[in-house]
Amino acid sequence: MTPHINGLHHVTATVNDAQEDLDFYTRLLGLRLVKKTVNFDNPSVYHFYYGNAAGTPGTIMTTFPYKDKGVRVGAKGVGQITMTSFSVPAASLAFWENRLVHQGVPVRKVKPRFGEETLTFDDPSGLVLALIATDQDDRPPWPTDEVEAACAIRGIHSVILTIPSLAPTRRLLEDVLGFGVLGEADNRMRFGVGSGSPGTVLDVLHLPDAPRAVNGLGTVHHVALAVGTDDEQYALRDALLGLGYHVTEVKDRQYFRSIYFREPGGVLLEIATEGPGFMIDEDARALGRSLKLPPWEEPHRTAIEAALADVTH
Repeated sequence: MTPHINGLHHVTATVNDAQEDLDFYTRLLGLRLVKKTVNFDNPSVYHFYYGNAAGTPGTIMTTFPYKDKGVRVGAKGVGQITMTSFSVPAASLAFWENRLVHQGVPVRKVKPRFGEETLTFDDPSGLVLALIATDQDDRPPWPTDEVEAACAIRGIHSVILTIPSLAPTRRLLEDVLGFGVLGEADNRMRFGVGSGSPGTVLDVLHLPDAPRAVNGLGTVHHVALAVGTDDEQYALRDALLGLGYHVTEVKDRQYFRSIYFREPGGVLLEIATEGPGFMIDEDARALGRSLKLPPWEEPHRTAIEAALADVTH
């Protein structure tokens, strides 16, 4: 079987304050909290999933709020995802600029990237985010009282992998993961799968003299790529192992199954299945309303809840 990457699945970042994070992504950016759970590797920490109505793969931003957990502030650099971009309708950037500035979020205008207008800004933890205007994204949004459908975020547009050398990463993307080159500008190369529509795009920025990244608060931990089936995931794992990559065993993340490895530039990649999805333990109308734990943690619910910060949503 030839494994097939369908696009992005999610981006996961280490952030600071849980309530601040919730307010920023749901109230300001208008994303839906589709799951409130815990970090399966550290259940004393929340794991928030933000996305569209159903948390469709490719729309999902996830965060681990590590305030007061002894985690240092991270440093951005090579070997890391250094920007996460969201897709918004082509005519909506003025709305978003006004909304962000009005809420005290400084906005930076940058020159169009590959012909797309872009606004960049930071979240409360220092993550670098962008809004990219496009008329090529027909994914259904999650409109709110303050962000109507005509302006609402459609999902993740793309991420930037910052690496020291292009060639090894390019070989992995093209020869193993099935990405194609969509464009090139200066020291940046854009890769995508299929038509290269929003949600299927990786920008690779090669900076040979930049400092190495350090994981911590305000940095992206990993980006996940989507595969449709378990068989495709196993086939891809076998292919990576055959090429000498160190790949984890398949991990049960309840809402999908995952493997992890580092690409040649040091960026942590995850390959995640598209199913079973976020409605495995909640009705669609109730997504994100209560703390959901995997079955193996349910016996410890009282202790887990006591260790988590109180949040309202």
